[in-house]
Amino acid sequence: MSDVPREESRPMQSAGASPDHRPRPAAESEKAPGRAVAPWVRTRLRAAPGAAAGLALLVFVTALLAAALPRAVDSYETEGLRHALRTAPAHRAVLEITDPLPPAASREPEGLRKEQEELRALLPAPLATDPEQTVHGMRTTTRVAGLDPWLPKPDGAPVEFFAASVSDLSAHAELRGGRMPAGTPKKAEAAVTAATAKALGIEAGSVVHVPGIGGDPIAVTVTGVVEPRDPQRSYWVVSPLLRRPSLTMKPDPMQTTYYWEAGLLLSPESGSVLTSTTGTPEVYWRYPVSADRLAARDGEPLAAALDSLAGGPVLAAVRSVTGPTGLISTELDEVVAAQLASRAAISPVVAVAVFGIGAVAVVVVAMTGGLFLSRRDAELTLLRARGASLTGIGLRLLGETSVVAVPAAALGLAAAVALVRGPDTPGAPALSGSAPLLPAVLAALLVALVAAFVLPVRAVLRHRAPRLHGAREDMIDAKPSRRRTVVELTALVLAAAAIASLRLRGTSDSGDHLVSAAPVLVGVLAAFALVRLQPLPLRWLARPARRLRGAVGPLALARAGRSSATGVLPLLALVLALTTAAFGGSVLAGVTDARDRAALLTTGAEARIEGRTEGLLLPPGMVEAVRGAKGVREALPVQIEYGVSLPSPVSTDPPMSAPLVAVDPSAYAKLARRTGNGAFPAGLLATTGKGGPEAVGDTDRVLPALASPEVAARFAGRTALLNTATGSFHVKVVAVRDSTPAVRGEDFLVVNAADVTNRRQTAVLVGGSPDGKALRAAVAGKAGKSGDFAVTLASETRGSYVDSPLQSGAETLYAAAIGAGAAYAVVAVLLSLTQSGPERATLLSRLRTMGLTRRQGRRLLGLEALPPAVFAALGGALAGWATVPLLAPGIDLRLLALATAEGGAALAGAPLRADPWSLVLPAVAVVLLTGTAAAVQAWWTGRKSSVKELRAGDAR
Repeated sequence: MSDVPREESRPMQSAGASPDHRPRPAAESEKAPGRAVAPWVRTRLRAAPGAAAGLALLVFVTALLAAALPRAVDSYETEGLRHALRTAPAHRAVLEITDPLPPAASREPEGLRKEQEELRALLPAPLATDPEQTVHGMRTTTRVAGLDPWLPKPDGAPVEFFAASVSDLSAHAELRGGRMPAGTPKKAEAAVTAATAKALGIEAGSVVHVPGIGGDPIAVTVTGVVEPRDPQRSYWVVSPLLRRPSLTMKPDPMQTTYYWEAGLLLSPESGSVLTSTTGTPEVYWRYPVSADRLAARDGEPLAAALDSLAGGPVLAAVRSVTGPTGLISTELDEVVAAQLASRAAISPVVAVAVFGIGAVAVVVVAMTGGLFLSRRDAELTLLRARGASLTGIGLRLLGETSVVAVPAAALGLAAAVALVRGPDTPGAPALSGSAPLLPAVLAALLVALVAAFVLPVRAVLRHRAPRLHGAREDMIDAKPSRRRTVVELTALVLAAAAIASLRLRGTSDSGDHLVSAAPVLVGVLAAFALVRLQPLPLRWLARPARRLRGAVGPLALARAGRSSATGVLPLLALVLALTTAAFGGSVLAGVTDARDRAALLTTGAEARIEGRTEGLLLPPGMVEAVRGAKGVREALPVQIEYGVSLPSPVSTDPPMSAPLVAVDPSAYAKLARRTGNGAFPAGLLATTGKGGPEAVGDTDRVLPALASPEVAARFAGRTALLNTATGSFHVKVVAVRDSTPAVRGEDFLVVNAADVTNRRQTAVLVGGSPDGKALRAAVAGKAGKSGDFAVTLASETRGSYVDSPLQSGAETLYAAAIGAGAAYAVVAVLLSLTQSGPERATLLSRLRTMGLTRRQGRRLLGLEALPPAVFAALGGALAGWATVPLLAPGIDLRLLALATAEGGAALAGAPLRADPWSLVLPAVAVVLLTGTAAAVQAWWTGRKSSVKELRAGDAR
């Protein structure tokens, strides 16, 4: 695109003016009134098809990424919301409407079904329910005792029944014996599940009696035994007693009493019999929430809808159906609130990567316009000298770029829509999928506008006034202007404001985009500083380099010190890409470290072996077998007794208990120090010399103990007598730690195992890199096939933390943004070398006429390209290193790393720390890439003939 078309060699007309036409015969004029010159756009595209194809490819990729970004974010946020609702416990993922029943009241099944649909219609959007799992009926709110003597009584306590009439039982259960219940309120019939029938000895035809409010027992005939068709669905899980009985212990600390709890599945026609029992019955309508149609944009409306159920117009409408005593209960609001809080914490961190890659993409597109402008600078200078207006030049250049950028952006948009369709949603458009289309269209349109306007705008600004042909373009001629100083000061103020805001408020405000742009602003400032400072050290090095033998080194440094002023954009692109990569790599490394740390705190070591029931002793030889397993470096047996009662010097203090841990102080202190989990000097737990069976009667001995803060506060510096299964002794707290490897809870006491009287090993803490299969085989070899001991690996615990699409999606997007930034950095390097290629070729050709060899020419071009790359690498690495500590106080990666996982409770925080690999590797890669590209360019230039470059008047 560097040659001027011959058709346009005559003076250019002003904008809007019609060109002169040669006189034609009248007949010919009437037949062909066409233009006398070739169309500008078509001519320019035909003259440089390669440049047009390159611009189209860059716009296509950029539009694809820009359009895919909002769709990808919406997709993983939608999946995160649906995942939160689908994986929530069944009793938390339902909406229940209840109404107490007065004694002797009666409700017809058809009336309840009609009210069920009326209530469903009152639920506000976007709250949707699952009709298949919806259930209604009547149920007892308190258990009713089974009065029949043939029912099992483990400790003499009668069976307690939870009785409920359920709708559509035949659709959710298969009949195993007898028939489905029907009956009437006066002759009630019910069914039981196979598990209940087996545990309680109930058969089809059995009659169960429960207390009545009048004193006479109420008889319920069991007509059938059923088996749930889908026992994991909401219909059965919300009320587990209806599916499976439970052997329960009465809450009496003085006496251990076990009794059975079970469920009776009454028919809808028999439901009214419950008003004659002592079970305090109520009518209920249960609506499981369906998440299939929810989207990320429904999060806030869903929270508002759930809030309106607690006490708003929706509750008033519900009570118009149920009566004035109707109630709505749900825990969905807590589930949705937790999900929205996680999204609000993760989104600003992801926005940092989005701003970084967006800034790099804009700079690279601007560099493309600069490359085209440099190739056509002589042409545009000549047009301006011959009278062309800025408007005419700008419009014609806009036409050139528009016919390339707009179709390429449209193709990028179509590709993004086809590749990122969003999660499957019933009723979603077949072409665009469930992800929103408008944000993607706006993003692709923005890319098209930037790509189309960058060349005409830069051309108009550059040629505001006629310029001299062949004017200098290096730093000698281009001095910093006042406008540039104002821009740099403005960027400095914005960066300072963003950093201060982020350090003070953190990332809690997801709508503050200035905060998310803080790393980009820091990178911009670093690039501005490098542009001003880069020539100085190069010029200082050029002076002593003159004393070296040969002209290659001094000439390369001299040219690098006064390189073209157009090198600002390549430098800015590289610094921004390196800053984004360093910050993003530190974020990903921080997420990995947080998960590793949380898993280690939860497990206590690399692996943990403990009985599935509290206090279960390790079988003989298990510790030795574990030590011999593959990858095990150490195996530390400990004794843990849970629920030890802690006395208090204040009689009014509430009861308190904590685990008591007996350990080998030396090995345990080493483990705590290695894992960074409550490290302490081993000498704090020095033995008293009194322990073992011979010290059973010595309850006056005082054992030094390591305690949690609350336990230490309870003892208040005094010694306390403990009566435990390990013995009776006094303890005195000698050190306080927030956590310890042996227990996961917040409260604990750690003593020397040599000082207890009843030494028993109940758990093993394993260090090293244990192989899970080998470790479990070693445990099974000593424990047999009973499965009484659980083997927990920190690596497996860590894997459970990445259980939310919101986490994994945000992390994947962050990694993709870093990769895209690296790709744009490569493009920036190639564009920079391509832009300076013709001028370097001309220089090399002229120097070769003066005796410069091909080898020296290649060395010259390679050495000239390296200093800017080295400065960019150093500047980007330093900017990334400075960005992390500047912004770290306002960023907590805990929610991104752990979300709502249980390990988040063990981890107090996940601060952002600089990752050395993320700082060094991208910087080294930039230098190597630039050197390689420059070497290839020098090799290719050296192979070409010098005649073309030495033509008189050719400025290429």
